[in-house]
Amino acid sequence: MATVELSLKARALRLLSQREHSRLELGRKLARYAQEGDDVEALLDLLEQNRWLSQERFSEALIHRRSARYGNGRIVAELQSHGIRGEELDRLKQGLASDETARCVEVWQRKFGSVAEDAQQRNKQMRFLLQRGFSQRAVQTALKGSEQFEE
Repeated sequence: MATVELSLKARALRLLSQREHSRLELGRKLARYAQEGDDVEALLDLLEQNRWLSQERFSEALIHRRSARYGNGRIVAELQSHGIRGEELDRLKQGLASDETARCVEVWQRKFGSVAEDAQQRNKQMRFLLQRGFSQRAVQTALKGSEQFEE
């Protein structure tokens, strides 16, 4: 049976039906399949015009997927790598900043669940949270207040 070659628009819609993509990410994926005469940028403009492609929806979906496991630093870096910049990025940063400490405590409790018994364990917990992209302030607050959160 012969395989049917999908048009660029069909590929884009298939990818968008699976999950939200940023404009930059979708452009990279479609560029691999672009034939001579195909205008990827025009297709992306059309998709945005019809609201099939949305940077705002992509950003919110990424934040939703990542916020339970990662801190603001890591999420913001990932957003920037997907081409989110300017006022949109500033707005998203403000939204993330409001609950970073609570998310940090939640990650700490899931991973460790108990207060560090010595300095080596405490440093291990701090490194883990910092590598996840949580701010120094959120990590210190989470580890200081860890006794308050345990029940």
